[in-house]
Amino acid sequence: QYHVGESGGGLVQPGGSLRLSCEASGFNVDYAVVGWFRQAPGKEQEGVSCISVRGPATMYADSVKGRFTISRDGAKNAVSLQMNSLKPEDTAIYYCAAYWDPSAAECTLVRDKERYRFWGQGARVSVSS
Repeated sequence: QYHVGESGGGLVQPGGSLRLSCEASGFNVDYAVVGWFRQAPGKEQEGVSCISVRGPATMYADSVKGRFTISRDGAKNAVSLQMNSLKPEDTAIYYCAAYWDPSAAECTLVRDKERYRFWGQGARVSVSS
């Protein structure tokens, strides 16, 4: 059974940092495209970042560029999202999602969103003083 799950959410003050982890089970996440999405209260879900298999290539939403970093952690069969310089507008539930494609040399957050087959339950991130 294929599964992904998030960990690492919490409450942090503006300017602080959090690290989210998306751990996979039932498959090797190194051969899957992984994306992070978020949904703030009263807003639509938006793509935050993704990482391809080959390269790997990465993509970030304009709102998080220079502050968030996505990376793979093969030892844990996981993909991490390091979030620095957090702002109140980063408050949301963060979801990781994945799809199997060992040849993927790119990733997208909108065009290929329907390909993200495996979704986690979400991790709450709150940025407040």
